Amino acid sequence: MAAPITSIQRKQLTPEEQQQEKLIELQTLIAEQQQSLNKILELTAELDKAGVLDAVNAMVKAKDDLMGIAVNQASREPMTNLINNLLNGAGLLTSINPEVTESLKNSIAKGISEAELYKGNGNKVSILQVMTALNDPHINRAVKYGMDFLKGMGKGLDGS
Repeated sequence: MAAPITSIQRKQLTPEEQQQEKLIELQTLIAEQQQSLNKILELTAELDKAGVLDAVNAMVKAKDDLMGIAVNQASREPMTNLINNLLNGAGLLTSINPEVTESLKNSIAKGISEAELYKGNGNKVSILQVMTALNDPHINRAVKYGMDFLKGMGKGLDGS
């Protein structure tokens, strides 16, 4: 009976053999991806002709200066105000039920369409017409919604 195998000896490649193996793998990969590589080379050639690569290269070399300028601009008060307002606006939008915002969006669009129909007539509106218009259920609903909105906003301004 044969003696059992107790250890497996791995063949150690010399550095030259490893390099040769990697070159063969690279040649195979290049042959398989020839079309993609040609497209990449064409793209980089066009970018170079347009001067884009030179611009990117200059930006990379001046990255520290560019970062300093960007940080300086971002830390100015108008920019920090913009960032804070965007964050607050995003917070407001996330706190509102999407069905409510969709309903408001549709109502505003309908209101704008209706207003466009009558915008050019140039007629003045009298107090009597305003009072009579409040009898219209659509106008009354919009005015009531606006008044409820203002009431809620006033409560929010009080802090209660």
